[in-house]
Amino acid sequence: MNPLSGFSRLSSLLDQAGNALVVLGVALLAGCASDLPLREAVPPRPADVRAQIVSLMPATTPDRAEWAVDIYAALAVLEIPPTVENICAVLAVTEQESSYRADPGVPKLGQIAWNEIDGRAERLGIPAAAVHLALKLPSSTGKSYAERIDTAKTERELSLIFEDLIDRVPMGKRLFARWNPVRTGGPMQVSIAFAERHVQQRAYPYPVPDSIRHEVFTRRGGLYFGIAHLLDYPAAYDKPLYRFADFNAGRYASRNAAFQNAVSLASGIPLDLDGDLVRQGDEDENTPGNTELAVRSLAKHLDLDHGEIRAALALGTNPEFERSTLYRRVMDLAERREGKAIPSALLPRIALKSPKITRKLTTEWFANRVDERHRKCVARSATPIQPRS
Repeated sequence: MNPLSGFSRLSSLLDQAGNALVVLGVALLAGCASDLPLREAVPPRPADVRAQIVSLMPATTPDRAEWAVDIYAALAVLEIPPTVENICAVLAVTEQESSYRADPGVPKLGQIAWNEIDGRAERLGIPAAAVHLALKLPSSTGKSYAERIDTAKTERELSLIFEDLIDRVPMGKRLFARWNPVRTGGPMQVSIAFAERHVQQRAYPYPVPDSIRHEVFTRRGGLYFGIAHLLDYPAAYDKPLYRFADFNAGRYASRNAAFQNAVSLASGIPLDLDGDLVRQGDEDENTPGNTELAVRSLAKHLDLDHGEIRAALALGTNPEFERSTLYRRVMDLAERREGKAIPSALLPRIALKSPKITRKLTTEWFANRVDERHRKCVARSATPIQPRS
């Protein structure tokens, strides 16, 4: 036996053993490393975020630093990342709705209020003349309610008039109890009903001297509830455009409009793509609406009964709806019948109706206007805030 060949075999075995030890060592190190906590990025400093908010607002906006404080506070409390996209979404809606005014003025507000009052009286069968006579009584300020209504400039002023009227005028309780014509307010024109529901689920971070309704008309409260309505819910949208539509039409309206489109494609029944999946309003909610009837026509193909369909559609304002069997089967059926992918979000087709609106406007118009402002805001950001490492 050649001693050199034996030495060569021994050397080869040692090399293989060394390689194995190296691999084992790397594996052990990897295992140890996996047990160590990953170092999380440190969030950006609040002062830096506030400075960026200021830089993204129009230079002519009064009190930009104060606006930035309230916007940042709302994002922080709601645990919404202060990204440029999120900040610009808030600024775009605020600019569209109020031009950065905490309690914006409304043109011809007095006339709008009188129209609402007369309509309310008619529905209750009370003569308008009797109502107008009652409103000539002196209010808590010494002026008559009629005078205050005539000169009201903002929704906050008008809301306070009606609160005073309900408390002091006998007919006020009958005519206006639990009813105030002012339903939105503040710099983002958020729904007062939404704000009142929101505090039942999550504590409001500021003292409430009077009521949540009053807080909506403040800068801090209007921004807090507006940001919650706009950003504090999960939605698998690929464009912020659909969140802006939801802000106007209701959470998940864009997803629901796409579902209605799928129902229409699968059933051949035309539907209004308004995002309402079950009958709303004063009508009998137990009576199926157009969307529910169209889905029922597909019941055999979906292998679902009417009760299961109703239960799923009732989830239309929740994220769970898109995980329901009904949603998945309708979307799959529509795609098979169309032979192609169909959208999972569409702009709801809703004509905007409000005493404050004097021209033909739609949810699509609103969403596109805000989206344009959002894109311009993002483009203005030269140095996005980055987490500290």
